Amino acid sequence: MDPELEAFIPLFPQVELADPVADREKFTELAAAVPAPDTTGLEIEDRTASGDPPVPLRIYRPHQAQGAVVWLHGGGWVMGGLDSEHPWATRLAETSGAVVISVGYRLAPEHPFPAALDDAYTAVCWAVENAAELGVDPDRIAVGGHSAGGGLAAGVVLRARDERGPSIRFQLLNQPGLDDRQETWSARTFTGTPWMDRAKVAAAWRHYLGGAPATPYAAPARADDLSGLPPAYVATAEFCPNRDEDILYALRMLQAGVPVELHQWAGTFHGSQAILSAEVSQRQIAELGAVLRRGLTP
Repeated sequence: MDPELEAFIPLFPQVELADPVADREKFTELAAAVPAPDTTGLEIEDRTASGDPPVPLRIYRPHQAQGAVVWLHGGGWVMGGLDSEHPWATRLAETSGAVVISVGYRLAPEHPFPAALDDAYTAVCWAVENAAELGVDPDRIAVGGHSAGGGLAAGVVLRARDERGPSIRFQLLNQPGLDDRQETWSARTFTGTPWMDRAKVAAAWRHYLGGAPATPYAAPARADDLSGLPPAYVATAEFCPNRDEDILYALRMLQAGVPVELHQWAGTFHGSQAILSAEVSQRQIAELGAVLRRGLTP
């Protein structure tokens, strides 16, 4: 493991996902303790996308932005929201130059699948319909996210393809949760890794699926056909249960003719980007912005 990351492991919060409501409150408290980011140069406003129910959004608009990304936070489908994602959305807007549309999707277990996916899809449709107001080209809108949010992003692009819905230019999948079956080597082996391990991943999927069978829109790794999807960037962490399912998904997209950039970050673990002082975290964050900028370039 990267020594700069390893030094922080004892300080990482313990979240078991056994009590989602309590864990959500703890996660919110931790997020609130993070120093507020510098938002100079960004116009930030809260909006709502019409839907059933309406979906809360937070818009981050850099000056002279040319494209946009609908951004979906992590948290195992049970934690996180617009406020906890505020620092990450700010960084992404700054490093990419794109309008970032952060989505406050509904959380499990109170709202199991497909609630979060429906909210994410509503947000994408809203972004395309309101592109002129956002000052962006409707053909230059991406979808992305961390962890559970990355899995939601992958599900959204599958649904958009199948339903001939909104045109999505690019998908940015950072350590996404894609496969509920947990059959890969990394999923079976990483039982004690920092922040996210096999038991926590299993708990997150239980809360998200709510006892229903997984469909490809919930667990995109189950999709038989990955052709016709937008170009993708997939990032994985070495010590992450999701690592191998993400690499396999990237390979399957490549084999289906989808342009893919895959980066496996050595020495990292799931969520270690939160350790901002580490040099590898700084490179990861900078790369997310750079690949989004490239993905939205005409």
